[in-house]
Amino acid sequence: MPPARRTTGATIGDVASRAGVSRATVSRVMNGLATVDPQIAARVRSAADELDYRPSAAARSLALGRTHTVGYLVPDLTNPAFHGAMRGLSLAAADEGYRVLVADSAERAADEAPLAIETRRRCDALVLCAPRMPQQELVELLPQLQPVILLNRNAEEAGLPLLNVDWASGMRDLLRHLTGLGHRRIAYLAGPPASASNTDRLSGLRNLPAGVELLELECGAMFTDGHEAAGRVLDAEVSAVMAFNDVVAVGLLGALHEFGTDVPGEISVTGFDDIPYARFTAPPLTTAAVPQEEMGRLAWQRLRAILAGGHPHDRVLIRPRLVTRASTARARSTPSGTTRSRS
Repeated sequence: MPPARRTTGATIGDVASRAGVSRATVSRVMNGLATVDPQIAARVRSAADELDYRPSAAARSLALGRTHTVGYLVPDLTNPAFHGAMRGLSLAAADEGYRVLVADSAERAADEAPLAIETRRRCDALVLCAPRMPQQELVELLPQLQPVILLNRNAEEAGLPLLNVDWASGMRDLLRHLTGLGHRRIAYLAGPPASASNTDRLSGLRNLPAGVELLELECGAMFTDGHEAAGRVLDAEVSAVMAFNDVVAVGLLGALHEFGTDVPGEISVTGFDDIPYARFTAPPLTTAAVPQEEMGRLAWQRLRAILAGGHPHDRVLIRPRLVTRASTARARSTPSGTTRSRS
């Protein structure tokens, strides 16, 4: 009669005793190392199954020198755009037994390097998403973080796999959409000065069509930044606004509603990213869609290849997709000298 299965927590010593081998042999078998005779390994696995033995995750990590965790560092976790990549990364990593540790630098560029180093010490690899630090600092930091994948930022000189967005083309598509609707005086609510993607966005707005005027207004990347910019937008007497991202656009829409300004009747508004609830704003937001969840999955594929000993060096540049919704409409002329009400 076979021995009864134990339901209490068995130890590695119990398995070693049942299988008639050393603890070290049990450890090697449970960690999947191919240095044990197949018959002995089968005996160990059978004993572990009979005892319902589950190896300690912490002990396994120490034995393998791996945590089976990858880090994900972002500049602002309140921005849903970063959630998409995090979800794609987390789901893909989980399929192979990895978990994701998330860190947030809260738009403080000076904190990014030390936070990245500390996060990397706790993980097997790191995804650095849209860092705000200066380019030279980033290039010097990346070798210290390997294995590392850079997401939403370009640093080709570092010789690493890159997953970036063609921000400039997305802005050109949005601008073309607005000018096609007859808008000639347009405001751009700029992102953080340290944001490389803000610089890239502006590069897409350099060559304006004849007769089109673009006003760059200081703003930021958060809901409150867009909300606080509404007064300056109205004072600028523009017929359309291009926000740095959807989060800023949502904040702006809220404030314009409070001022009693009709969107898009009096002013059209665009965002960037196509965050999950961009289509549920009032009115639904015209934006440039970035497949962040897919980028998270692509980041994991490259990290996994590196962890397996590969050397991927490909560069992926994602072109955003224009999504037109009800926050934009044909420009309506404003009588000369008239300022929109902010009462």
